[in-house]
Amino acid sequence: MRSITRHGGKDPFDEASVDLRTDLGIEITAKQVQRITERIGREWTAQRDREADLCKLGHLPRLYADAPEVAVTMCDGGRLQIRESDAKPGVHDPQWREPKYGCCLTMDTHESRRDPHPEPPEAYLNHTRVAKLVREVQTSGAAAVERKTKESKKRPQKPARRRRAPRDSRYLVRTTIATMRSSNRFGELLATEAYRRGFDLAQRKGFVGDGEAYNWTIWLNEFQRWGFVPILDFLHLLTYIYPAAHAAGGRHWRRCRRYDKWLHWAWTGERQKLLSALRAASNRAGDPPRGAAESDHRRVLATAHTYVRNNLDKMDYPRYRKLGLPISSAPVESQVKQFNKRMKGTEKFWTEDGAESVLQVRGAYLSQDGRAERHWALPRPLYRAVGRNRLALVN
Repeated sequence: MRSITRHGGKDPFDEASVDLRTDLGIEITAKQVQRITERIGREWTAQRDREADLCKLGHLPRLYADAPEVAVTMCDGGRLQIRESDAKPGVHDPQWREPKYGCCLTMDTHESRRDPHPEPPEAYLNHTRVAKLVREVQTSGAAAVERKTKESKKRPQKPARRRRAPRDSRYLVRTTIATMRSSNRFGELLATEAYRRGFDLAQRKGFVGDGEAYNWTIWLNEFQRWGFVPILDFLHLLTYIYPAAHAAGGRHWRRCRRYDKWLHWAWTGERQKLLSALRAASNRAGDPPRGAAESDHRRVLATAHTYVRNNLDKMDYPRYRKLGLPISSAPVESQVKQFNKRMKGTEKFWTEDGAESVLQVRGAYLSQDGRAERHWALPRPLYRAVGRNRLALVN
């Protein structure tokens, strides 16, 4: 059962069936792998929900006796395809849905009186790499980034001084939460995981997320009372600053210089200067017309200005670095990729219940606290030993 569940949570059911037969000599069909994996996933989902209910009542025991020194929670979203569950065989009423992912990690960092990284790293000043990052993360400013002038081809980019990205932060234990439930329920589940690990008692605490409104609603409802510092993911901010700097116009070298200046303001915490510059550039361009394309320079500037204005209180990056807190949500994004490898695909269509079950199995084995083994150690619910309607026939 453990081998079947682990393989079914990591690989497509048909591949898991082949691997189980080839590697372990277990003869089992893909459909049986699916049924067993989803059954175990439902059991683990029920256990997770019971713990969340106990947490709300104040009766949930903690996982560790000692509180961590540095605790960080992060959240992000993904994409997968859902189909109708009660229909005939086949894919009916397919639609894209957003699973929600949370990451809880402890860190080995130290406070400092001075900013340990006062200058932006070289990678953020490499315009070619940043342009590629923008194209990967969002499409709204991609067209503005793609536009090249003849001058940009003639004038080589001046190499920046070599400054590496901060790497002195060391992650200790990382656990994950994944669900198809609403954002409110997801916030309760993430808070339950943080409480079990004693994050509310940590000396330094951070909550990192992108600009999605529900992320900060979760922080406000669940984590603000524990003193978690809200932090806007710097890389997501970067994907708004760079297109806006290009959308503001001018020759290529002028746009690059503008981006370097805006980046420096964001990195060093000069938030008001960045906001004022974006507001001025947006006012000069004018309001975007109704129905304007996402790549319209007026819309790119207006979107960047709104993004910075709404998240201004979460952009004090020098303070976060002094506290030894991360300014990037890379750990949760790497976990999203591991989930997507199992859950997302052009030919993968899940029922709501099936997706929730497999997410629990995948998340348990991705967590670094022995969660899967703890689940297996718990008593499992009893099932009927006979097939459906067999008792009725005997009677």
